[in-house]
This record gives sequence, structure tokens and C-alpha cells, in this order.
Amino acid sequence: MSDPLVISVILNTNRRADTLECLASLQHNTYTNQRVIVLDNHSNDGSVDAIRAAFPNVQVIELAENRGYAGNNNVGIQTARDQNADWIFVLNEDTILDPDCLARLVALGESDSQIGMVGPLVYHHDEPTVIQSAGGFMNRDWEAGHLGKDENDQGQFNAPRAVEWITGCSILVRRAVIDQVGALDDRFFIYFEETEWCVRARTRGWRLMIEPRAKVWHKGVQRNYKPKPAFTYYSARNRFLMLAKHRAPARAWLVAWTQTLRTLASWTLKPKWRHLREHRDALWHGTLDFLRGRTGMRAG
Repeated sequence: MSDPLVISVILNTNRRADTLECLASLQHNTYTNQRVIVLDNHSNDGSVDAIRAAFPNVQVIELAENRGYAGNNNVGIQTARDQNADWIFVLNEDTILDPDCLARLVALGESDSQIGMVGPLVYHHDEPTVIQSAGGFMNRDWEAGHLGKDENDQGQFNAPRAVEWITGCSILVRRAVIDQVGALDDRFFIYFEETEWCVRARTRGWRLMIEPRAKVWHKGVQRNYKPKPAFTYYSARNRFLMLAKHRAPARAWLVAWTQTLRTLASWTLKPKWRHLREHRDALWHGTLDFLRGRTGMRAG
């Protein structure tokens, strides 16, 4: 049997150097039955011309509108489906792959027809032996977290394992999963979209796996990462959106509301958190917009 066709989908927004480096690492991967689609989100740094010059075999799609991480990637996901991809690899532009990464991901996915999504072991790019994510977990309160986060790799993740969700910076998805459960939910725009996608797949019986021998280095979300207020807005709104979409139990709603209201009060009343007033406002607006039923890009 021939190797399944893998089409990688990479979203670029003014990250020319990072995208070129990512494409080079894909080009040097040992897995050969692969194609690449780059989605360009209105870049003005010469990205499109540079990508076409350096990688003429890469398909570049210039997006007509910005529909966020979820909606933009869906353009590439649909294009890959139209091109009969067996697996679709949603990949951040600021990642670098080990040469055997793709081959190992595909091998694990092909080993069991019930495996619907496969992720690599993700490291911090600026600390190449420190783990960023060894897969995701969700506790009984529907709070999501990363296994192995900020741990030095000492072989503690040395075998494939089932996980509850996979970080969206590098996630290999079987086409049949998308045919059954759909692509990313573009109402989320950005943040929580991959977590919700994974929940949707698991609900339909698909297994999600991490292959730790497949390695990726991710430049985003360093240990000293300090998110902007936009992160606070979308995380707050989309957390509630996911709970509502999947009819989460009352306990999860109670925890989410308690944490949100406590944080709002703390960031408002305590002088030591004055520097977080922009985040407080973002948290408040995100919560309000969930209650108003507003989704997609934040208004204004």
C-alpha cells in the first residue's frame, strides 16, 4: 500500500522568516508523499513573493478576509480535502520539525483506524530540551492544561499515549474525522478552537494520540510569555462558548463563573493588579459578549 497523502496547512501573517524556516524543515522531512498549502493573511512584508520564490511547489492562497485562526485555517483544510488528502497537518508558521517528525506521526496514525488525530512532542524553541506540550488534558471541571509543561525532557514521555486534546500548533488530522465532525468552529476565531475540535472528535469515538518520538520546536508561548488583552478576551468568551456547545455539567459552569467573577473583582479592587486593568476590561467584555451571543472577531 502506498503512503497516504499528507497536506500541511500553514497560516502566515507577516511572519516571512518564520514561515520560510518552517517550510524548509518540512522540505527536509523524510516523509515524501506530502504537499503544502500556505494561507497568507494580508501580509505586507513580502511573504507571498518570498515563499513562491523559495518554494515554487508550495501552493499559496491569499485570503480574501481575516476569519481568525479557525476560519483562515478552514480555507486550507477544505482545499486539502478537495485535493484528496488522507491526513491534514495543521501547522503553525513558527514551528520547526525534526526530519522524522511527519513520518512518525503518520506511522502512528496509520497503525489504528480509530486514531483520528496525532500530535508531536512540542518543545520551546528558545529552550530546545524543555517541553511546551506533551498533549493536553482536561480535568473534571473542564479546565484544559498541557502535560509536561515547562519540564526538562528526561525521557518521561517515551511512548505513544492517548490524550484528551492536542495543541493546535501542530496537529495531524485524519480526513475521515473532518468528514464526520467538521473542521474548526470559526465562531471561536482564535483560542480554544483546537481544544473544542478535539472534544468534538473524542465525542464521536476517535482516539487522540501523542507520538513523543515526533518532535517540533515552537517559537510561540515561551515560559515568560505575557499574553495581550486580546488573549484574555477570547479565552474568556470561548471558554464559555465551549461549555455551552458541549453542554458541560453544572460543576464546570460553576467553576468557570466563580473563577471569572473572582478575577474581575481582584483586578478591580486590589491596587497591586492595577497594571492588569486592560486585561480586566477584556475579561469583562469577553464574558459579556458570550452572554450576548457574539462570536467571531471581537468588535472594534
